[in-house]
Amino acid sequence: MSLWQRQLKRLEAIAEHITYRFRLNSLKGFVSLFLVGTLLSVALAACSGETGNNSSTEAPAASPVAASKPNVEVTLVSFAVTKAAHEAIIPKFVEQWKKDHNQTVTFKQSYAGSGTQTRAVIDGLEADVVHLALAGDTQKIEKAGLIQPGWEKEVPNNGIVSKSVAALVTRSGNPKGIKNWPDLAKDGVRLITANPKTSGVARWNFLALWDSVIKTGGDEAKATEFVTRVYQNVPILPKDAREATDTFAKQGQGDVLINYENEVLLALQNGEKVDYVVPDVNISIDNPIAVVDTNVDKHGNREVAEGFVKFLYTPEAQQEFVRLGFRPANEEVAQSKEATDKFPKVKTLGTVADLGGWEAIDQKFFADGGVFDKIQAQKKR
Repeated sequence: MSLWQRQLKRLEAIAEHITYRFRLNSLKGFVSLFLVGTLLSVALAACSGETGNNSSTEAPAASPVAASKPNVEVTLVSFAVTKAAHEAIIPKFVEQWKKDHNQTVTFKQSYAGSGTQTRAVIDGLEADVVHLALAGDTQKIEKAGLIQPGWEKEVPNNGIVSKSVAALVTRSGNPKGIKNWPDLAKDGVRLITANPKTSGVARWNFLALWDSVIKTGGDEAKATEFVTRVYQNVPILPKDAREATDTFAKQGQGDVLINYENEVLLALQNGEKVDYVVPDVNISIDNPIAVVDTNVDKHGNREVAEGFVKFLYTPEAQQEFVRLGFRPANEEVAQSKEATDKFPKVKTLGTVADLGGWEAIDQKFFADGGVFDKIQAQKKR
C-alpha cells in the first residue's frame, strides 16, 4: 500500500471515531465533522494528482533519472557508414563518463541506411540518439512527435556532427578514364550508387550529380537531362551505402562507385588499394545528431544521451571522425594539420541550403512522382 493510501485510511478512521462520538448532536460535533470532511477532500485531491489524474496541461512525470542508476543503457541508431567511427568513439565516452559520474554506460547500436533507420524509429525502434545521413531524416522523426523542435540548436553547428563529400571510386588503373561527373554519363560506363528512396547517402549522390550541372552554369532542364543519362548507366540500386560498396568491391559489378569520401579513406587505412577522385565541384554532406526526446524521457537516460551527443563535438571525438575519414564539424580540428593533409580542397562546394532545404528537396526530387521517380520511369522504357 502506498503512503497516500495509508494516510487516507487514517483519516477515514478519524472521521468514523468523531462521528461515533458526536452523532451530529451538537455544534461542536458538526464543526468537527465539517473540518474532517474538508481535510479528506484535500487529501483526495492530492492523491488524485499523484495517481496521474492531472489536468491535460501538465506534463507527465518522466521515469527515474539515470543519475540514480549504477548502470544505464543508451540505444544509438545511425546510418551504415558511421559504424567504425562510433565503435572507436563510444569506449572513450564510456571511460570518461565513468570517471566523471561513477556510472557504467552500455550501448545498443543499430546501423543501416538512413532512410531505413528513420522509418524504423518512427515505427517504434526506441532510439535514444539518432545520427543520420541528412537533416531531412531527423526532421521526419521530429514531425512524428518523437523529437522536440529546436533540436539543432541544442548543440554546435546546427546539429551537424560529421561531414563528408562525394567521391568517385574506379577500378584499378581507372580503365574508363573517370575524372569528373560528366564521365558518368558516357556510353559503356556502369555506375553503382545506392537507392535514394532508402539511403541517405544515395540522396547526397543524386544531389551531387544535379548540383554539378547547376554550379557550372546549367539550368534545371540540363540538370535533368544529365542525371537521367547517368541513371541510364546504373544497373542496380542497392539499399544503402554499405551494400553499394559490397556490390562494387566484393561482387565486382560496375566500373565506378559513388560513395562517401570517408568510406574510401577508411578502406585505404585498412590496407585496401583504392583508386578514386574527389570532384572539384561537390556537395557538403552534412550528418546531424539528435536526442530522441520521447524515448530518453521514457527510458530515464536523458542526461547520459545528451552527454554522449555533446561528447561527439569534443576535439577528442572529432579527431576520431577525422582518423576514420569524416571531415570534422569542429572548426579547430578542421584546421589541424592532420585534417588539411588528409582532405583535398574542393573548389566549389554546394549545400542543401542552396537547393532550398530538405523539405523542398524531398518534395521535388524524392517524393512519389518526383524527379527521381520520373527518371526511373524513363529508364524502364
